[in-house]
Amino acid sequence: MLLARILTATVIVGNGLVAGVLFSHAIGVWPAMRALAPDRYIAFHKSFDRAYDPLMPIIVITAVICDAALAVLSADLVPRVLFASSAVALIASGVVSQTRNVPINHRVKALDPAAIPIDWVDPRGEWEKWNHVRTVFAVLALIGNAAAAVSAI
Repeated sequence: MLLARILTATVIVGNGLVAGVLFSHAIGVWPAMRALAPDRYIAFHKSFDRAYDPLMPIIVITAVICDAALAVLSADLVPRVLFASSAVALIASGVVSQTRNVPINHRVKALDPAAIPIDWVDPRGEWEKWNHVRTVFAVLALIGNAAAAVSAI
């Protein structure tokens, strides 16, 4: 079925982008950000995150919709369960992002790097923990989606 193939390609690309961005950030960008002095971290964080907020949720939602559609359209149980499980994992990644990482991002972006409050609590440890959690969910979703796509061949 052509629709299923288009949806599968879309979910693999979308989920791959999400998992890739989060994984790359966790192993490459974040260690560099964590090593910066607080004022430089805040300045970098403010300039770095601009494109993620509008784009990443759109990609995640698109992938979840495709996963849900594929779970309904799949005739076989294995791909149906894998696509559905991947949708749940992507939703979990998005929920962690929106309830944990994004609020921290907003707090950091509200700061003036030249006037950090004396009582400022550095959020990097908390942000890193939640970034790892959402990355694991995104990678698990990608593994599930890849397995579903292969099982449907």
